[in-house]
Amino acid sequence: MDEALDAYSRIVTTVAAALQPCVLSVLVRSGRGSGAGSAVVIAGDGLLVTSAHVVEGVSGGGVVAPDGEEAPFDVVGSDRLSDLAVLRARVGLAPAAELGDADGLRVGQLVVAVGNPLGLAGSVTAGVVSALGRSLPVRTARGAHAIDDVIQTDAALNPGNSGGALGDAASRVVGINTAVAGIGLGLAVPINPTTRRILADLTADGRVRRAWLGVGGVPVAVPPALADRLGRRTGLLVSEVVPHSPAAAAGLYLGDVVIASGDTPVSTAQDLQRLMLGTTVGRRFPVTVFRRGALVDVVVELAELRV
Repeated sequence: MDEALDAYSRIVTTVAAALQPCVLSVLVRSGRGSGAGSAVVIAGDGLLVTSAHVVEGVSGGGVVAPDGEEAPFDVVGSDRLSDLAVLRARVGLAPAAELGDADGLRVGQLVVAVGNPLGLAGSVTAGVVSALGRSLPVRTARGAHAIDDVIQTDAALNPGNSGGALGDAASRVVGINTAVAGIGLGLAVPINPTTRRILADLTADGRVRRAWLGVGGVPVAVPPALADRLGRRTGLLVSEVVPHSPAAAAGLYLGDVVIASGDTPVSTAQDLQRLMLGTTVGRRFPVTVFRRGALVDVVVELAELRV
């Protein structure tokens, strides 16, 4: 037992030592008052990633390094639909953290959270990946949206942890802590190829362009004969078609079951959301649906999602 505890302690202390210097405190002031959060250095020239809600409504503020050195920052870009924002400190205060890939995480795996909860800089908590593939709902002008593939962890998170690092045993940042959903229930936006693309778009353009289809749906079982043909047992039942949306104009209907877009299978709303990221606005977007016992191809001309 002592040997196992020592091994556990060695991992946590190693991850803490690697990531604490890379996680800064974020101080902001807006019309809503003052606030605080955390940010992770992702480039040595002062580029940082944090949660979009930490800097919502502000154009800048200040960051504080673990050694107490301070610098102002500017918001390079912010994306509510992923709850990610990129900041640039006007002075490079800290080394960059190594980014990992959350797609390789497994339930039960050790993770370490580093941030500044309740203003307590450099705080470290440890736990495990409690679940993967969670969804975090957000509200937009277009209605409900979900941040998909969110990591659930029991590493203790508190207000101020938002924007901080969730690290794996190799000291790689695999998530950006975003929400406290309850006692022993924390959520983090994963670092994976999709979010890397979002961060690259925010850094280059200050925004993320997404196409908009205009449907809502829930997973549903497809008939056995169709399941055997497809090699999978679920599709996406269309439960909402937004009036005057691209989907409505193309002739998608309530009760349709979306099976695929082109050669890409669709089983969940998150599958569609991933396809919308980086898809060219105005492009013809093929959708295959199961309708009244037959497969029907519908072509949608996509509009840009604005929030």
